[in-house]
Amino acid sequence: MERTFIEEDWMSKPDALVYDNHPETLIDRPLHYCPGCHHGVAHKEIMHVVEELGIQSEVIGVAPVGCSVFAYHYMNVDMQEAAHGRACAVATGIKRVRPDKTVFTYQGDGDLAAIGTAETLHAVNRGENILIIFINNAIYGMTGGQMAPTTLEGMQTSTTPYGRNIKDIGYPLKMTDLVAHLPGAYYVTRQSVHTPNAVRKFKKALKKAFEYLKDERGTCFVEIVSNCPSGWKMTPVESVSYIEEKMLPEFPVGDLKTPEK
Repeated sequence: MERTFIEEDWMSKPDALVYDNHPETLIDRPLHYCPGCHHGVAHKEIMHVVEELGIQSEVIGVAPVGCSVFAYHYMNVDMQEAAHGRACAVATGIKRVRPDKTVFTYQGDGDLAAIGTAETLHAVNRGENILIIFINNAIYGMTGGQMAPTTLEGMQTSTTPYGRNIKDIGYPLKMTDLVAHLPGAYYVTRQSVHTPNAVRKFKKALKKAFEYLKDERGTCFVEIVSNCPSGWKMTPVESVSYIEEKMLPEFPVGDLKTPEK
């Protein structure tokens, strides 16, 4: 078969290949996450923004139990681990003791929307000057693929083998929509990272969130509609299709609350 121009260029100039635009704020080590997991993409873009804003020395991240707990293995900033569901409470304490710091949490849906529902809502309602980053993959990834509050109707998990039944279990919880109605919320957005274009939009929104913290007007909240190929029992490619066909209609992306609105 005749090579295409791109293939010939790769073969003739292997040193010119750019495999990864690696931020200095991201620790250079192999990711332990399952193949196709979007946590790695989220980590990279968060650290890109930290690097571009030049705030590495002033940032403190809080990661609780779950897949998100390993963020401190990769993010080259000060990190504090929190008990399951308590990241917003811990972040509140850190920010109040060190108001000069830029504080963010990095939480999954089982953590933020179930075990930490109260901490999340009350922190936002108080208008704590922190950034909450919410990874929503609609399942408990680390602990065995159980149903989460965000699990979609009909979605099969280890605790809903026949699919989530709305009549018995209730509707998927849309935490970002709830948060947007709270007076302490300053900037609230929902994004995804399942395509290159989506990643660019997420990075832009995340950068605004970090910059809005300087206004000291309330909480910034960024949801990332994500995947869990292992928990969903799908290939990475299938999981991306599932995001497009199922997740995004239930959790549409875009800004829900901005300082301008």
